[in-house]
Amino acid sequence: MTTLDKPAGVAADRDRAAGAGRAVRRDLGVVNALSHGFLLFWGALTVLPLLWMFLSSFKSNAEILADPWGLPGALRFDNWARAWTTAHIGRYFLNSAIVVTGSVALTMLMGATAAYVFARYEFRGRQLAYYLFVGGLMFPVFLALVPLFFVVRNAGLFGTWTGLVLVYAAYSLPFTVFFLTAFFRTLPTSVAEAALVDGCGHFRLFFRVMLPMARPGMISVAIFNFLSHWNQFLLPQVLLQGDDSKWMLAQGLAALSVSQGYAGDYAQLFAGLTIAVLPVLLVYVAFQRQVQTGLTAGQLK
Repeated sequence: MTTLDKPAGVAADRDRAAGAGRAVRRDLGVVNALSHGFLLFWGALTVLPLLWMFLSSFKSNAEILADPWGLPGALRFDNWARAWTTAHIGRYFLNSAIVVTGSVALTMLMGATAAYVFARYEFRGRQLAYYLFVGGLMFPVFLALVPLFFVVRNAGLFGTWTGLVLVYAAYSLPFTVFFLTAFFRTLPTSVAEAALVDGCGHFRLFFRVMLPMARPGMISVAIFNFLSHWNQFLLPQVLLQGDDSKWMLAQGLAALSVSQGYAGDYAQLFAGLTIAVLPVLLVYVAFQRQVQTGLTAGQLK
């Protein structure tokens, strides 16, 4: 090849590289367009039913039947007041708040303690015990409903909030231990060693040093557990029968949907559903940044 042929060859290579780059960018543009379109479709599929439910909670029954997709003629907060008092949604809301607060607190205390031990201490049978915890993730709750019913009844906890709190905590422990064990392993060992050298005992080391450092992961898991416990229907339906004054919010909504379906008071039903959904939305909106931080921080050393 002569000297004059080299620039032409270089130019041809440059053109081929530019063409390949344009093809890659075009393919990426198509993929991005498809992914964004799917996300927009999924977002609309999620948001529009919630928006329709929220607007319907302010309508009259006549407006819901005559124009279900239209806007309410006025903001009828009496629908919410009727659902809160007449349908006893307020009582069920308070019951759920008490049970979920206790179950989440118990889950986080036991889960964080077990996860810290699995992540930081070496002892015989550690891996076996850890895999036994994690193995609970593989069993759906409905497979254990019959034996769970008899265990709770024989323990004298059937129809009580205490039994429901213990069951909620037990079924949330596998995920909590699995997540927090990985998170505790990412925390710097030098900090724990320095605290031990300064005379800090293992008990104080966990509660005063390591637990505050694991706050992002703790918040993330606590939010997931709160959402799971708040939306739980199957367990309270099986373990909390009888006295409706102890019912959870999901049980009250199920009874309200049946009764109002026959009575025709759909405005009260939509108001009750909105009251039940609002805490979930508010918690997620308020703590979504902490959830993202906890999920990503657990992956970094």
